[in-house]
Amino acid sequence: MTILVTGAAGQLGRECVERGTEVIGVDRQALDLRDARAIEETLQRLCPKAVINAAAYAAVDRAEQDPDAAFAINRDAVLGLGTACARLQIPLIHISTDYVFDGKKSAPYSEDDPVHPLGVYARSKQEGEQELRRVQKRHLILRTSWVFGRYGANFVKTMLRLAREKPDLRVVADQQGAPTHAGALAEVLLALAHRAAAGEDLPWGTYHYNGQPYTNWHEFAQIIVERAVALGLLAKPVPVRALASADYPTPAQRPENSRLDCARIHARLGVELRDWRLGLDEVLLQLKSSPA
Repeated sequence: MTILVTGAAGQLGRECVERGTEVIGVDRQALDLRDARAIEETLQRLCPKAVINAAAYAAVDRAEQDPDAAFAINRDAVLGLGTACARLQIPLIHISTDYVFDGKKSAPYSEDDPVHPLGVYARSKQEGEQELRRVQKRHLILRTSWVFGRYGANFVKTMLRLAREKPDLRVVADQQGAPTHAGALAEVLLALAHRAAAGEDLPWGTYHYNGQPYTNWHEFAQIIVERAVALGLLAKPVPVRALASADYPTPAQRPENSRLDCARIHARLGVELRDWRLGLDEVLLQLKSSPA
């Protein structure tokens, strides 16, 4: 019943490895996902019953200057992994992103809405989805948004660092979405992977999963500061001032609406959504006990 997790050094992959049972994690040193032969050899050697692909090139702005690296991991590696899994009859669960949408829709996005990626990172993830659908029937693609956790670089840790360094924070308020706790997402992925590994014929395809409720980056930052102060992780409150996206230009354009409709994953797979604020408290307590 072994589950293989790629990207095991990242914030989501580490959560999968630490929270899972019968899980083997591989990072880029153990498996170069740009090498199709290495992928197949690793799968043949480890004989997993399911694979979770948590590896990604996630530097959204850097991807604008380094498109080859983004497409190598987010598209080509997914093709190699999907092809090998199909040949060896191993179900594959792959993580994608809200960025496949352009954010112009006024309501939350469903899985059936047309995609329109705005930048290099977004296009590389969208093309990775396409390649996986083409080569591997037994797949689950989970699109998620605004992932945060105790590991790696993420918005929560950035806000805590800036709150200690600056007299105030300035955060965009016109981009809507939903934060997703990496630990909660990892538990969902592991539960689905074990079902697939046990031979369950899941309703394969593309699904949305994020935390609840919806918010915006400014409100998210306010709540981070408030809870960090209450838990003693910050010594004092720091004002959080609202910005428009136009006042904070970035190399890669972000969608204004990143809200995902997650009804399908509940209806077809029985997955319950979780309150990201509970996950935030968990992460803040973890960071307080292990600040390194």
